[in-house]
Amino acid sequence: MRNFKLTISYDGADFHGWQVQPGVPTIQGLLNEALRKITQEKLVVHGASRTDTGVHALGQTAHFRTQSGLSAAEFQRALNALLPPAIRIVAAEEMGPDFHSRWQVQAKTYRYRIFRGRVLSPFEHRRVLHYPWALDEEAMAAAARQFEGEHDFTSFAASSGSEDDDRDRNMVREMFSSEIVRVPESEEIAYVVRGKSFLRYMVRKIVGTLLEVGKGRLAPSDIPALFELRDRTRSGPTVPPHGLYLVALEYPDPTNSLVRQSSRQRSEHV
Repeated sequence: MRNFKLTISYDGADFHGWQVQPGVPTIQGLLNEALRKITQEKLVVHGASRTDTGVHALGQTAHFRTQSGLSAAEFQRALNALLPPAIRIVAAEEMGPDFHSRWQVQAKTYRYRIFRGRVLSPFEHRRVLHYPWALDEEAMAAAARQFEGEHDFTSFAASSGSEDDDRDRNMVREMFSSEIVRVPESEEIAYVVRGKSFLRYMVRKIVGTLLEVGKGRLAPSDIPALFELRDRTRSGPTVPPHGLYLVALEYPDPTNSLVRQSSRQRSEHV
């Protein structure tokens, strides 16, 4: 079996998230359908991150295994011909047999966009949160830095729906960086966070908390106490999904690509 890695960009506004669900369009479902048409195999595409309904991606990663003889470039062309325009395969490459798009992720980067101008373009209303009212952006930036490091994120994640399951879940996560950035020559700010893994709704709940700081309802110094409380009712609200983007995923060694390995082996024998 051959193993292929896909890098995928999509506008999530019209989809019910990544994961296959019966009766509704999802990114994984459409990829599965397209690849089954191409290969005539009942294969499954495995994604690195299960983005929720309405969430977008600039660099989602997925992989699939196949017996097909098509090249990575041929898979990219065929998929882009079959998929709707809101989903694009921006890169495809053949990998070694051990590559797994989800289990080998070393870091994920998310961005949440907040437009601060008075009038939002109609072309952006499903792609950015519009907040034109007063915010203390310096306080938000100071609060954002409080999320860096290893913490118990119970206060900043959705419930599983079961108290027993919530008690058993490991809620500790490590954030490598967490910051509010001002987009140059724009009336937009963004929350950008990079970490190993994330809990469900975690980024959106952090953004909701940062907005509470910006409004003066919380202070940056309140964030450590919220970690200690482990109470999601005490942090900010969960903001809408349409401002959230999965920007990029990082893997251990890009030379894991089967094509690159073969090229290196050939050069060593010259």
